[in-house]
Amino acid sequence: MFTGGKSFVSSPPAFSNDAKRLLVCTGNTVSVFSTSTGLQTCELEGHEAQVTSVIVVPAFNPASKVLCYCWTASLDGKIKYWDFAAPELMKTIDIRFPIHSMVIPSLLSQETDSIGKLPDLFAYICTEDVKQDGQPNSLGGQLRKCNLTKSRLVGGVTLAETRKPGYVTISPSGKYIGMYEKRKLRIWEIPAKDSEHLGYKKIRLHHTRSVTAMAFHPNERVVAAGDVTGRILIWRGVGRETFSSSKLSNGRLNTDAEDRPGVRDNDDAHSCTTWHWHSAQVNVLFFSSDGAYLYSGGREGVLVVWQLDTGKKKFLPRIGSPLLYFTNSPDPTLSSISCADNQIQLLRMPSMEILRSISGIKLPSSHMDMYEGFGSVVVFNPTAGLIAVPAENYRVQLYSLFDDREISEVQICERNHQPGDEITVKVNLVALSRDGSTMSTVETRLPEEGIGSLVTLKFWSCNSQKKQFSLSTVIYEPHRDAGISCIAFRPTGHMAVSSSYGGDFKVWVHRHEFTPKDETVQRSSWTCHAVGSYKKKPMTTAAFSSDGSVLAVAADKVITLWDPDRNTLLAVIGDTLEPITNLTFVGKSEYLVSASRGSNPQLTVWSMSKLCTAWSYRLDVEAITCSMDNSTFAVLALSKQIGSADASLQCGEGVILLFNAEKAVSLSAWSVSKAQGGLSFVYSSPELEDEVSGTKATNEVLAYINGAHEYVLLNPHSEQESKLSISRQRVFSKLDETDTHGYASVYGELPEFSLKIDQTPFPSMPSEKTWKNIFSGPSHSLPPLPKLCSDFLESLLERRSGVVE
Repeated sequence: MFTGGKSFVSSPPAFSNDAKRLLVCTGNTVSVFSTSTGLQTCELEGHEAQVTSVIVVPAFNPASKVLCYCWTASLDGKIKYWDFAAPELMKTIDIRFPIHSMVIPSLLSQETDSIGKLPDLFAYICTEDVKQDGQPNSLGGQLRKCNLTKSRLVGGVTLAETRKPGYVTISPSGKYIGMYEKRKLRIWEIPAKDSEHLGYKKIRLHHTRSVTAMAFHPNERVVAAGDVTGRILIWRGVGRETFSSSKLSNGRLNTDAEDRPGVRDNDDAHSCTTWHWHSAQVNVLFFSSDGAYLYSGGREGVLVVWQLDTGKKKFLPRIGSPLLYFTNSPDPTLSSISCADNQIQLLRMPSMEILRSISGIKLPSSHMDMYEGFGSVVVFNPTAGLIAVPAENYRVQLYSLFDDREISEVQICERNHQPGDEITVKVNLVALSRDGSTMSTVETRLPEEGIGSLVTLKFWSCNSQKKQFSLSTVIYEPHRDAGISCIAFRPTGHMAVSSSYGGDFKVWVHRHEFTPKDETVQRSSWTCHAVGSYKKKPMTTAAFSSDGSVLAVAADKVITLWDPDRNTLLAVIGDTLEPITNLTFVGKSEYLVSASRGSNPQLTVWSMSKLCTAWSYRLDVEAITCSMDNSTFAVLALSKQIGSADASLQCGEGVILLFNAEKAVSLSAWSVSKAQGGLSFVYSSPELEDEVSGTKATNEVLAYINGAHEYVLLNPHSEQESKLSISRQRVFSKLDETDTHGYASVYGELPEFSLKIDQTPFPSMPSEKTWKNIFSGPSHSLPPLPKLCSDFLESLLERRSGVVE
């Protein structure tokens, strides 16, 4: 069994010490990606709940071997110590409280005691406190201290209590930690030599709006905070009285407003400055390593770089999604941005050029507006093992289920990410042909003041090598002003059908034409081949048979069978209680499966040879998928519809049932969570192994994707447990050790100089390398002058053979 589709942006990631790896919290595991390729290299498995923090142990001695150790914390109440190069679990600490955030200040300023031993290592964790009966307290969040060396919580030390668990922020020097709650910030000073029994100096900073992000300056007592309105506040001289070693003579703070501009109440700060560019909540705040710049970002999808002394700005626009986290690496030329669309962008600094992306499955689009009835927002391509996911910003993502990575993206309509704009276009439907060569989309332009609505049907052709789609045909108002309920492609040949709630369906064919001027240039387009209807009833869905000879179109509560080539009505079957929302032919068998939803839901299997009902169940079906070769099919239904005989399956939100069309008894059943998703048979490579049974998997596997876009691949023909256990695939790419960073990534490797005299004779003719060849190319990509000097002088001088005395 294989799983994928986890969130990459639930928590901030962390870079390794050599910046060649990026550690990302992905559900119950930590996935390690190569920064040079963007591919996953290994995985840290062991936590039983969501991982909330990952901290890499820094290498203090540059001459020593790069350390590959990290600490992780999880909602399962456990802290683990890993060697992520192996990967291997080294240590586990169980505190029995869910951990929402963790920082380890001692790692940033590691010191030895007088004996030469390392002192105890302490972590500051934000936990969720619960009562003895398991109910949460009114003050559910607690900032506590944990001794990692002795594997225990420090008793009696609770730094703060909050209404709900928050996020702990640490300064780059490890000297301060902070938290924000509503309109105030709390800041603690960590002693240079931390121990279990120490008091802490702390201060509070106040604001008039709810704080959403905070950051510490790396060198000075400067704190930045962002709020829900998009403002950024910068306090300077923070803790100048409380954290100072010398006390005031009168023991009181200076509260004169003229001496402390912008500072509220009795806050311990010298001044407070407000910047405002963002139009919505600020999510990202981070100081550069030298402290000269402040990075900010939020809902606009724009990374703003502020010059701290002057307040001047520069931007990285059109990222395409709201920003969540900004992470610096030990390499000053590499950083990352985590975006709300489940994507991590790797940046080259300071130019802020996007090098590559690490993409998970895009989250469900808020603009996706499926028409009432059956329909999943995720579309499967069974033969290639791909899914098409409608995403934000009017895009469709193609994602590989077996590789667990993004293949490509298609921009359905040109719209920049503007979170404040009113939604004017909605993507309604996406469909893929069986061979993956064609995609069809339906979009609706919303009316303005009641007029101007427009439905557009588009066909896209795919480049088989690059998996990139290009627009082939645009059809405006294909069914007059009625909405399109379904698009189905013919398994054989270039044909598609679109059904409409307006009472008709249209058959579209793909034609190739040669240009009149150049017959070698070929144009392709989709044209209408036929139009059909049945008693002006709304056409809710459609499907082709496996050989493409029969077209089934649901007309409200009945099923009409057509010859798609001649457009003739062959038969009419069925009389269900509710409108039919899904039709699927069962492989190469004689059976057809239909599903209706409503107050009287029904799953029905029809015999095409007898044109009557074979058997039926009262099931509220979310999705149906059929095998291409045999007579098996699977359905995803809500567990509340399962009878008392299957009471053991009612614990989940849904259930997957595997049937043989010839029998009314299910072959297998699996309980699942977040059942509002998609289901499909997909075809895998012969080398794919089933981790559950330990045997070679068949060519056909069952793919289930839930409402959160997390998916599971399983072998439906092997013995399975009734509960789907989660285990990840273990096919990872190797770490690319040839990647360069720092100076070499910008200018390349410097030439190696040897002190030995080269005795090789040279011809008397000048060198072929001229100054024109040396300095050709864009200026920003040229190597520095020391590297070019020797080659430049060599091109001007003539080399002669001789003996040096």
